[in-house]
Amino acid sequence: MIDGVIVKKIVKYSDDRGFFAELVRDDEQILDRFGQASWSMSYPGVIKAFHYHEKQDDLWFFPSGNAQVVLHDLRPDSATKGETNTFYMGVENPILVLIPKGVAHGYRVLGNEPATIIYFTTESYNRENPDEHRIPWDDPKISYDWETKNR
Repeated sequence: MIDGVIVKKIVKYSDDRGFFAELVRDDEQILDRFGQASWSMSYPGVIKAFHYHEKQDDLWFFPSGNAQVVLHDLRPDSATKGETNTFYMGVENPILVLIPKGVAHGYRVLGNEPATIIYFTTESYNRENPDEHRIPWDDPKISYDWETKNR
C-alpha cells in the first residue's frame, strides 16, 4: 500500500427501516483538518484521471455506483514513490480512502449505473489559485491499463 494511504471499511447498521453508517468522525484522526465536503456524479465508463495536490489530502467515498480508483505515488521522498494502488469502491465495497497530498488519483466508473462520489478535503478550493495539478489519464510515466480484462 502507498505510504500514508488509509482505508476504512464502512460499517452499516441495518434494520427494517433501512440503514445508518458513520463516514468520518473527528476522533478518528483520518483528516489532519477539515477544509471542504464535495459531491459529484459521473456516468458509466467515464474516466476522471489523473490529478494531485500539493497542499491538501482527499478522503473519497462512493455511496452509489461502483468505481475503479487508482492512486500513484509521485512524492520524491516517499518510501513508496512510483507505486500504484487500485481500489474497487462503491456499493459493492463501501470503503473510505484517504489520498495524501502528492499522490496522483483518478477513477473510472464501472457497470451500467452512474457513480456518485462524496469527498472531503483538508483545504477549501481556491478558484484563483487551485491546488490541482493535472496528468493525462493515459500518462506513460504512470502507465496504468484502465481496460477490464476477461478472466
